[in-house]
Amino acid sequence: MAVPAPAVKSLERTGHRLLEQARLRVQPQLRERVEGRLTHNRAGAGYHLGWLDGHGRPAKAWTGKAVRPALCFAAAEAAGGCAGEALPEAVAVQLVHDFSVTHDDLIDEDRMRRHRPALWAALGMPTAVLCGDALLSLAFTALTDAGRGGRALARLAEAPVEMIEGEALDVAFERRERVRPGEYTAMAAAKTGALMGCACALGTVAAGGDERRARLMAAFGRHLGVAFQITDDLLGICGRQEVTGKPVGGDIAVRKKTLPILIALASATAEGEELAGLYAHRGELSPEQVARAAHLVGQAGGVRAARQERDRELKLAHAALAETAPAPAGRRNLLALAHLLTHRNS
Repeated sequence: MAVPAPAVKSLERTGHRLLEQARLRVQPQLRERVEGRLTHNRAGAGYHLGWLDGHGRPAKAWTGKAVRPALCFAAAEAAGGCAGEALPEAVAVQLVHDFSVTHDDLIDEDRMRRHRPALWAALGMPTAVLCGDALLSLAFTALTDAGRGGRALARLAEAPVEMIEGEALDVAFERRERVRPGEYTAMAAAKTGALMGCACALGTVAAGGDERRARLMAAFGRHLGVAFQITDDLLGICGRQEVTGKPVGGDIAVRKKTLPILIALASATAEGEELAGLYAHRGELSPEQVARAAHLVGQAGGVRAARQERDRELKLAHAALAETAPAPAGRRNLLALAHLLTHRNS
């Protein structure tokens, strides 16, 4: 059922407000943790997190959306607590996310992140690897320093394992001639859904939620993560670089098999066959070929079907959330975030 335009605007305003609040809450804690614990990796981490430039001088760069902290805070509210109770958990999941993107950019050879050169492109591969490792370690200190116990630490420890497994699948897909859409969903659930699910579960636990509620909130976050990943893949084909901060068509240029592309390749259409020919082409694709491939994905039905799959995952997320009997304010905030994250332009 279509959401009326005024309701959509309200959801978007609420979602943007929650993201901004999450950024303001976690940024001072991130900086305190990095500057208080790191020495040789401090400049690289400061560059990646936005308060330093490539020469170690003060800067004010965009620091990302703070999606996972926002989910963590809203989950705490949905469990009947307040957002502030989940601050250590929110800082921890943001650090895990920043660990993952420093390594992902290097693996994928993505040269842009947050509207400026990615860490590896600016300061080199060794710096990116070491800073990513340091940020992951700092995530656990965020919980231990706050006196968090085994439930929280166990959930946080499991998330990077799944994320790394998902990333390995994503890399393997590039070498395989055929990948089934169901395999893609499993990859996205691990690579992206694991940390979003972790963020929601940790927020629930921080607010005193029981294990059943934490599991359901983890399911909400996991399904939302798959929908979020599909949206990201769609932006890689239909987005605009000045909005996303990353080159449009980048996935096609390196022949990544995202869901819209997989659907188009399996479409048994003339456009799908032409797309397969471009993907089988040896050597680097020209900008004209990349643009042609993006057009073919749309013509073969890949974009439309991927949007339908995104909406299906979003419905599953909503169903899991409903089972938790969430507190009204937290429910509204989680639904606002879910809409914004799956109907965004960047």
